[in-house]
Amino acid sequence: MSVFNIANDEEILAGKASDVYFERSMKAVSGVKFNDRVTVEFTLSGPLDPWVNFSGLDEVVKLLSGKHIDLYSIPEGTIVPPRDHSGIPVPFMRIEGKYPDISVFETAILGFICQSTGISTYSSKIRQVLGDTPFVSFGIRRMHPAISPMIDRAAFIGGADGVSGILGAKLIGEEPVGTMPHALSLLLGDEKAWEYTVKNSKDTAKKTVLIDTYGDEKFMALKAAEMFPELDYIRLDTPSSRRGNFASIVREVRWELDLRGYRNIKIMVSGGLKLENLLELKEAGVSSFGIGTSISSAKPYDFAMDIVQINGTPITKKGKFSGKKEVFRCKKCLRVEVSLSGSKGKKCECGGEMEIMLKKFLSDGKAVKKYESPKEIRKRTLSELENLKRLSANPVIS
Repeated sequence: MSVFNIANDEEILAGKASDVYFERSMKAVSGVKFNDRVTVEFTLSGPLDPWVNFSGLDEVVKLLSGKHIDLYSIPEGTIVPPRDHSGIPVPFMRIEGKYPDISVFETAILGFICQSTGISTYSSKIRQVLGDTPFVSFGIRRMHPAISPMIDRAAFIGGADGVSGILGAKLIGEEPVGTMPHALSLLLGDEKAWEYTVKNSKDTAKKTVLIDTYGDEKFMALKAAEMFPELDYIRLDTPSSRRGNFASIVREVRWELDLRGYRNIKIMVSGGLKLENLLELKEAGVSSFGIGTSISSAKPYDFAMDIVQINGTPITKKGKFSGKKEVFRCKKCLRVEVSLSGSKGKKCECGGEMEIMLKKFLSDGKAVKKYESPKEIRKRTLSELENLKRLSANPVIS
Protein backbone atom coordinates (compact mmCIF):
# COMPACT_ATOMS: atom_id res chain seq x y z
CA MET A 1 0.00 0.00 0.00
CA SER A 2 1.06 3.58 -0.61
CA VAL A 3 1.88 5.85 2.32
CA PHE A 4 -0.84 8.22 1.13
CA ASN A 5 -4.41 7.51 0.10
CA ILE A 6 -3.62 7.00 -3.55
CA ALA A 7 -3.34 4.14 -6.01
CA ASN A 8 0.28 3.67 -7.08
CA ASP A 9 1.47 3.09 -10.65
CA GLU A 10 1.68 -0.69 -10.22
CA GLU A 11 -1.89 -0.91 -8.91
CA ILE A 12 -3.29 1.18 -11.74
CA LEU A 13 -1.36 -0.75 -14.39
CA ALA A 14 -2.60 -4.02 -12.87
CA GLY A 15 -6.22 -2.89 -13.17
CA LYS A 16 -6.73 -2.63 -9.40
CA ALA A 17 -7.99 0.96 -9.54
CA SER A 18 -11.28 -0.40 -10.81
CA ASP A 19 -14.90 -0.80 -9.77
CA VAL A 20 -15.22 -4.26 -8.26
CA TYR A 21 -18.00 -5.54 -10.49
CA PHE A 22 -15.63 -5.88 -13.45
CA GLU A 23 -13.29 -8.12 -11.46
CA ARG A 24 -16.18 -10.14 -9.99
CA SER A 25 -17.80 -10.62 -13.39
CA MET A 26 -14.59 -11.87 -14.95
CA LYS A 27 -14.03 -14.28 -12.03
CA ALA A 28 -17.61 -15.55 -12.31
CA VAL A 29 -17.06 -16.56 -15.92
CA SER A 30 -13.44 -17.59 -15.52
CA GLY A 31 -14.15 -20.93 -17.19
CA VAL A 32 -15.50 -19.26 -20.31
CA LYS A 33 -13.07 -18.32 -23.06
CA PHE A 34 -13.82 -14.91 -24.50
CA ASN A 35 -12.37 -14.96 -27.98
CA ASP A 36 -14.78 -12.36 -29.25
CA ARG A 37 -13.21 -9.14 -30.48
CA VAL A 38 -15.14 -6.16 -29.22
CA THR A 39 -15.19 -2.52 -30.18
CA VAL A 40 -15.84 -0.05 -27.38
CA GLU A 41 -16.39 3.67 -27.81
CA PHE A 42 -16.17 6.57 -25.38
CA THR A 43 -18.87 9.20 -25.72
CA LEU A 44 -19.89 12.16 -23.58
CA SER A 45 -23.08 11.93 -21.53
CA GLY A 46 -22.85 15.39 -20.04
CA PRO A 47 -22.67 18.23 -19.48
CA LEU A 48 -23.46 18.83 -23.14
CA ASP A 49 -21.60 22.10 -23.56
CA PRO A 50 -21.16 23.54 -27.06
CA TRP A 51 -17.61 22.14 -27.09
CA VAL A 52 -14.94 20.49 -24.95
CA ASN A 53 -11.17 20.48 -25.16
CA PHE A 54 -10.32 16.78 -24.99
CA SER A 55 -7.35 15.74 -22.79
CA GLY A 56 -6.08 12.91 -20.60
CA LEU A 57 -5.27 10.64 -23.53
CA ASP A 58 -1.57 10.51 -22.67
CA GLU A 59 -2.28 8.46 -19.55
CA VAL A 60 -4.64 6.16 -21.44
CA VAL A 61 -1.86 5.43 -23.93
CA LYS A 62 0.55 4.65 -21.09
CA LEU A 63 -2.00 2.41 -19.36
CA LEU A 64 -2.84 0.35 -22.45
CA SER A 65 0.67 0.07 -23.91
CA GLY A 66 1.70 -3.56 -24.09
CA LYS A 67 -1.89 -4.82 -24.08
CA HIS A 68 -3.32 -6.66 -27.10
CA ILE A 69 -5.56 -3.81 -28.15
CA ASP A 70 -5.83 -1.11 -30.81
CA LEU A 71 -6.51 2.45 -29.63
CA TYR A 72 -7.96 5.23 -31.76
CA SER A 73 -8.64 8.69 -30.43
CA ILE A 74 -9.25 12.33 -31.17
CA PRO A 75 -5.90 13.96 -30.31
CA GLU A 76 -5.54 15.93 -27.10
CA GLY A 77 -6.03 19.66 -27.42
CA THR A 78 -8.76 19.22 -30.03
CA ILE A 79 -11.93 21.22 -29.46
CA VAL A 80 -14.99 19.15 -30.34
CA PRO A 81 -18.75 19.30 -29.71
CA PRO A 82 -20.12 16.29 -27.77
CA ARG A 83 -22.75 15.77 -30.50
CA ASP A 84 -22.43 16.05 -34.25
CA HIS A 85 -24.57 18.38 -36.36
CA SER A 86 -27.49 15.91 -36.36
CA GLY A 87 -27.31 15.06 -32.64
CA ILE A 88 -25.33 11.79 -32.82
CA PRO A 89 -22.89 11.29 -29.88
CA VAL A 90 -19.28 11.85 -30.94
CA PRO A 91 -16.90 8.94 -30.09
CA PHE A 92 -13.81 10.59 -28.62
CA MET A 93 -11.95 7.28 -28.33
CA ARG A 94 -12.31 3.77 -29.70
CA ILE A 95 -10.65 0.60 -28.40
CA GLU A 96 -10.66 -2.76 -30.20
CA GLY A 97 -9.63 -6.01 -28.56
CA LYS A 98 -10.87 -8.80 -26.31
CA TYR A 99 -13.18 -7.65 -23.55
CA PRO A 100 -11.18 -9.12 -20.61
CA ASP A 101 -8.18 -7.10 -21.80
CA ILE A 102 -10.24 -3.91 -21.68
CA SER A 103 -12.82 -4.22 -18.89
CA VAL A 104 -10.57 -3.94 -15.83
CA PHE A 105 -9.22 -0.63 -17.14
CA GLU A 106 -12.56 1.05 -17.85
CA THR A 107 -12.70 2.87 -14.52
CA ALA A 108 -9.14 4.19 -14.78
CA ILE A 109 -9.53 5.26 -18.41
CA LEU A 110 -12.70 7.19 -17.64
CA GLY A 111 -11.01 8.82 -14.65
CA PHE A 112 -8.09 9.91 -16.81
CA ILE A 113 -10.18 11.63 -19.46
CA CYS A 114 -13.17 12.88 -17.42
CA GLN A 115 -11.24 15.04 -14.97
CA SER A 116 -8.49 16.19 -17.29
CA THR A 117 -10.97 17.22 -19.99
CA GLY A 118 -12.93 19.23 -17.43
CA ILE A 119 -9.81 21.19 -16.47
CA SER A 120 -8.48 21.70 -19.99
CA THR A 121 -11.90 22.83 -21.22
CA TYR A 122 -12.31 25.37 -18.42
CA SER A 123 -8.81 26.64 -19.09
CA SER A 124 -9.66 27.01 -22.78
CA LYS A 125 -12.78 29.00 -21.95
CA ILE A 126 -10.60 31.33 -19.86
CA ARG A 127 -8.16 31.66 -22.75
CA GLN A 128 -11.05 32.46 -25.08
CA VAL A 129 -12.34 35.22 -22.79
CA LEU A 130 -8.94 36.76 -21.95
CA GLY A 131 -7.49 36.66 -25.45
CA ASP A 132 -3.77 37.43 -25.27
CA THR A 133 -3.86 38.45 -21.59
CA PRO A 134 -1.70 35.93 -19.67
CA PHE A 135 -3.01 33.73 -16.89
CA VAL A 136 -1.32 31.17 -14.64
CA SER A 137 -2.78 28.06 -13.01
CA PHE A 138 -2.53 28.46 -9.22
CA GLY A 139 -5.00 25.76 -8.18
CA ILE A 140 -3.07 22.67 -7.11
CA ARG A 141 -3.30 23.52 -3.40
CA ARG A 142 -7.05 22.89 -3.58
CA MET A 143 -6.66 19.28 -4.76
CA HIS A 144 -4.86 16.11 -3.68
CA PRO A 145 -1.10 16.60 -4.23
CA ALA A 146 -0.83 13.28 -6.06
CA ILE A 147 -2.72 14.69 -9.03
CA SER A 148 -1.07 18.12 -9.07
CA PRO A 149 0.99 17.38 -12.22
CA MET A 150 -2.15 16.26 -14.08
CA ILE A 151 -3.99 19.44 -13.07
CA ASP A 152 -1.15 21.68 -14.23
CA ARG A 153 -0.71 19.76 -17.49
CA ALA A 154 -4.41 19.96 -18.34
CA ALA A 155 -4.54 23.68 -17.49
CA PHE A 156 -1.47 24.33 -19.66
CA ILE A 157 -2.85 22.30 -22.56
CA GLY A 158 -6.07 24.28 -22.26
CA GLY A 159 -4.26 27.58 -22.68
CA ALA A 160 -2.70 28.66 -19.37
CA ASP A 161 0.58 30.51 -19.88
CA GLY A 162 2.21 28.88 -16.90
CA VAL A 163 1.69 26.79 -13.76
CA SER A 164 2.73 27.22 -10.14
CA GLY A 165 3.49 23.57 -9.38
CA ILE A 166 7.10 22.35 -9.36
CA LEU A 167 6.16 18.86 -10.61
CA GLY A 168 3.59 20.16 -13.07
CA ALA A 169 6.08 22.59 -14.58
CA LYS A 170 8.61 19.78 -14.95
CA LEU A 171 6.01 17.67 -16.74
CA ILE A 172 5.20 20.38 -19.29
CA GLY A 173 8.83 21.45 -19.75
CA GLU A 174 8.42 24.95 -18.31
CA GLU A 175 9.71 26.92 -15.34
CA PRO A 176 7.19 27.10 -12.49
CA VAL A 177 5.63 30.53 -11.99
CA GLY A 178 5.24 32.20 -8.60
CA THR A 179 5.38 35.57 -6.89
CA MET A 180 5.65 35.75 -3.09
CA PRO A 181 3.42 34.49 -0.27
CA HIS A 182 1.72 36.66 2.35
CA ALA A 183 3.81 34.72 4.88
CA LEU A 184 6.98 36.49 3.70
CA SER A 185 5.49 39.88 4.59
CA LEU A 186 4.30 38.52 7.92
CA LEU A 187 7.80 37.26 8.73
CA LEU A 188 9.87 40.16 7.38
CA GLY A 189 7.50 43.06 6.92
CA ASP A 190 6.39 44.32 3.50
CA GLU A 191 9.46 46.32 2.57
CA LYS A 192 12.00 43.59 3.34
CA ALA A 193 9.77 40.97 1.71
CA TRP A 194 9.59 43.05 -1.47
CA GLU A 195 13.33 43.65 -1.41
CA TYR A 196 14.19 39.96 -1.14
CA THR A 197 11.62 39.05 -3.79
CA VAL A 198 12.96 41.57 -6.31
CA LYS A 199 16.60 40.76 -5.54
CA ASN A 200 16.07 37.01 -5.96
CA SER A 201 13.91 37.14 -9.09
CA LYS A 202 15.50 35.21 -11.92
CA ASP A 203 16.52 37.17 -15.00
CA THR A 204 13.82 35.37 -16.98
CA ALA A 205 11.11 35.86 -14.34
CA LYS A 206 8.81 38.82 -13.93
CA LYS A 207 9.51 40.92 -10.85
CA THR A 208 6.22 40.72 -8.96
CA VAL A 209 5.42 41.69 -5.38
CA LEU A 210 2.29 41.09 -3.31
CA ILE A 211 1.21 44.42 -1.83
CA ASP A 212 -1.98 43.87 0.19
CA THR A 213 -0.96 41.78 3.21
CA TYR A 214 -1.52 44.67 5.62
CA GLY A 215 -2.34 47.95 3.95
CA ASP A 216 -4.63 49.63 1.46
CA GLU A 217 -4.14 48.44 -2.12
CA LYS A 218 -3.67 51.89 -3.63
CA PHE A 219 -1.20 53.27 -1.10
CA MET A 220 0.80 50.06 -0.85
CA ALA A 221 1.01 49.81 -4.64
CA LEU A 222 2.40 53.33 -4.80
CA LYS A 223 4.87 52.60 -2.01
CA ALA A 224 6.13 49.48 -3.78
CA ALA A 225 6.43 51.39 -7.06
CA GLU A 226 8.44 54.18 -5.42
CA MET A 227 10.81 51.68 -3.81
CA PHE A 228 11.17 49.42 -6.87
CA PRO A 229 10.32 51.29 -10.08
CA GLU A 230 11.75 48.36 -12.04
CA LEU A 231 8.84 46.11 -10.99
CA ASP A 232 6.95 44.27 -13.71
CA TYR A 233 3.81 43.61 -11.63
CA ILE A 234 2.16 44.40 -8.36
CA ARG A 235 -0.18 41.63 -7.28
CA LEU A 236 -3.55 42.12 -5.61
CA ASP A 237 -4.92 39.19 -3.62
CA THR A 238 -7.55 41.09 -1.65
CA PRO A 239 -9.66 38.76 0.52
CA SER A 240 -13.35 38.55 -0.34
CA SER A 241 -14.33 40.07 3.01
CA ARG A 242 -12.43 43.27 2.08
CA ARG A 243 -12.95 43.21 -1.65
CA GLY A 244 -16.24 45.05 -2.23
CA ASN A 245 -16.05 45.83 -5.93
CA PHE A 246 -12.73 44.34 -6.99
CA ALA A 247 -12.83 45.94 -10.45
CA SER A 248 -13.21 49.38 -8.86
CA ILE A 249 -10.17 48.76 -6.66
CA VAL A 250 -8.18 47.78 -9.76
CA ARG A 251 -9.27 50.93 -11.64
CA GLU A 252 -8.24 53.11 -8.70
CA VAL A 253 -4.81 51.49 -8.41
CA ARG A 254 -4.24 51.69 -12.16
CA TRP A 255 -5.19 55.37 -12.22
CA GLU A 256 -2.86 56.31 -9.38
CA LEU A 257 0.09 54.36 -10.81
CA ASP A 258 -0.38 55.94 -14.24
CA LEU A 259 -0.77 59.42 -12.75
CA ARG A 260 2.62 59.13 -11.05
CA GLY A 261 4.47 57.79 -14.07
CA TYR A 262 4.39 54.07 -13.30
CA ARG A 263 2.64 52.91 -16.46
CA ASN A 264 5.32 50.25 -16.84
CA ILE A 265 4.15 48.48 -13.66
CA LYS A 266 1.26 46.18 -14.45
CA ILE A 267 -1.42 44.74 -12.20
CA MET A 268 -1.81 41.03 -11.49
CA VAL A 269 -4.77 39.69 -9.52
CA SER A 270 -5.50 36.38 -7.80
CA GLY A 271 -7.90 34.87 -5.29
CA GLY A 272 -11.39 33.50 -5.96
CA LEU A 273 -11.35 34.29 -9.68
CA LYS A 274 -13.94 32.67 -11.94
CA LEU A 275 -14.68 32.71 -15.63
CA GLU A 276 -17.63 35.05 -15.30
CA ASN A 277 -15.71 37.91 -13.64
CA LEU A 278 -12.49 37.90 -15.67
CA LEU A 279 -13.55 40.17 -18.51
CA GLU A 280 -14.67 42.95 -16.12
CA LEU A 281 -11.33 42.80 -14.33
CA LYS A 282 -9.39 42.84 -17.58
CA GLU A 283 -11.30 45.89 -18.75
CA ALA A 284 -10.60 47.55 -15.37
CA GLY A 285 -6.85 47.27 -15.95
CA VAL A 286 -5.66 43.81 -14.95
CA SER A 287 -2.76 42.62 -17.12
CA SER A 288 -2.24 39.12 -15.68
CA PHE A 289 -4.30 36.60 -13.71
CA GLY A 290 -3.44 33.89 -11.19
CA ILE A 291 -6.44 31.55 -11.29
CA GLY A 292 -6.67 28.68 -8.86
CA THR A 293 -9.65 26.82 -7.48
CA SER A 294 -11.99 27.40 -10.42
CA ILE A 295 -9.48 25.67 -12.73
CA SER A 296 -8.44 22.79 -10.49
CA SER A 297 -12.02 22.08 -9.40
CA ALA A 298 -13.52 22.38 -12.88
CA LYS A 299 -16.44 20.00 -13.24
CA PRO A 300 -15.41 16.67 -14.80
CA TYR A 301 -17.14 15.58 -17.98
CA ASP A 302 -19.16 12.35 -17.83
CA PHE A 303 -17.63 10.12 -20.47
CA ALA A 304 -18.99 6.59 -20.78
CA MET A 305 -17.50 3.45 -22.33
CA ASP A 306 -19.84 1.15 -24.25
CA ILE A 307 -19.50 -1.95 -26.40
CA VAL A 308 -20.81 -1.05 -29.85
CA GLN A 309 -19.68 -4.08 -31.87
CA ILE A 310 -18.80 -7.75 -31.25
CA ASN A 311 -16.96 -9.75 -33.91
CA GLY A 312 -17.98 -7.21 -36.53
CA THR A 313 -21.69 -7.29 -35.60
CA PRO A 314 -23.18 -3.98 -34.39
CA ILE A 315 -24.63 -4.36 -30.88
CA THR A 316 -24.98 -2.12 -27.84
CA LYS A 317 -27.26 -1.35 -24.91
CA LYS A 318 -30.35 0.82 -25.14
CA GLY A 319 -29.71 4.54 -25.22
CA LYS A 320 -26.52 4.07 -27.25
CA PHE A 321 -25.73 3.87 -30.96
CA SER A 322 -24.35 0.53 -32.18
CA GLY A 323 -21.67 -0.02 -34.80
CA LYS A 324 -18.05 1.11 -35.15
CA LYS A 325 -17.91 4.74 -36.23
CA GLU A 326 -15.72 7.40 -37.74
CA VAL A 327 -15.76 11.09 -36.87
CA PHE A 328 -15.36 13.62 -39.66
CA ARG A 329 -14.80 17.36 -39.32
CA CYS A 330 -14.79 20.06 -41.96
CA LYS A 331 -11.54 21.99 -42.09
CA LYS A 332 -13.39 25.09 -43.20
CA CYS A 333 -16.55 25.39 -41.06
CA LEU A 334 -15.71 22.82 -38.30
CA ARG A 335 -18.96 20.92 -38.91
CA VAL A 336 -18.69 17.48 -37.24
CA GLU A 337 -20.33 14.37 -38.67
CA VAL A 338 -20.40 10.83 -37.21
CA SER A 339 -20.61 8.03 -39.78
CA LEU A 340 -20.26 4.25 -39.76
CA SER A 341 -16.66 3.07 -39.98
CA GLY A 342 -15.51 2.54 -43.52
CA SER A 343 -17.01 5.77 -44.76
CA LYS A 344 -14.69 7.54 -47.14
CA GLY A 345 -13.59 11.15 -47.07
CA LYS A 346 -16.33 13.50 -48.13
CA LYS A 347 -17.10 17.08 -48.91
CA CYS A 348 -18.91 19.24 -46.39
CA GLU A 349 -22.09 21.05 -47.33
CA CYS A 350 -20.07 24.29 -47.19
CA GLY A 351 -17.70 22.89 -49.82
CA GLY A 352 -14.85 22.27 -47.38
CA GLU A 353 -12.86 19.05 -47.03
CA MET A 354 -13.94 16.65 -44.26
CA GLU A 355 -11.07 14.96 -42.36
CA ILE A 356 -11.13 11.90 -40.09
CA MET A 357 -10.58 12.89 -36.47
CA LEU A 358 -9.97 9.50 -34.82
CA LYS A 359 -6.25 8.77 -35.15
CA LYS A 360 -4.56 5.47 -34.34
CA PHE A 361 -2.31 5.65 -31.27
CA LEU A 362 -1.73 1.97 -30.40
CA SER A 363 -1.58 -1.06 -32.68
CA ASP A 364 -1.68 -4.31 -30.69
CA GLY A 365 -0.43 -2.30 -27.72
CA LYS A 366 2.50 -0.71 -29.58
CA ALA A 367 2.79 3.04 -30.11
CA VAL A 368 2.17 4.07 -33.71
CA LYS A 369 4.28 7.22 -33.33
CA LYS A 370 5.99 9.34 -30.69
CA TYR A 371 3.49 11.07 -28.43
CA GLU A 372 3.27 14.85 -28.66
CA SER A 373 4.69 17.12 -25.96
CA PRO A 374 2.39 19.32 -23.85
CA LYS A 375 3.72 22.37 -25.71
CA GLU A 376 2.75 20.85 -29.06
CA ILE A 377 -0.70 19.97 -27.72
CA ARG A 378 -1.18 23.48 -26.31
CA LYS A 379 -0.27 24.88 -29.72
CA ARG A 380 -3.13 22.82 -31.20
CA THR A 381 -5.52 24.22 -28.60
CA LEU A 382 -4.60 27.80 -29.46
CA SER A 383 -5.06 27.06 -33.16
CA GLU A 384 -8.47 25.49 -32.47
CA LEU A 385 -9.53 28.52 -30.44
CA GLU A 386 -8.48 30.78 -33.30
CA ASN A 387 -10.72 28.75 -35.61
CA LEU A 388 -13.63 29.21 -33.20
CA LYS A 389 -12.93 32.94 -33.10
CA ARG A 390 -12.90 33.03 -36.88
CA LEU A 391 -16.34 31.43 -37.02
CA SER A 392 -17.93 33.43 -34.21
CA ALA A 393 -17.20 36.92 -32.97
CA ASN A 394 -18.78 36.18 -29.59
CA PRO A 395 -16.91 34.10 -26.95
CA VAL A 396 -18.73 30.96 -25.84
CA ILE A 397 -19.13 30.79 -22.05
CA SER A 398 -20.96 27.71 -20.80
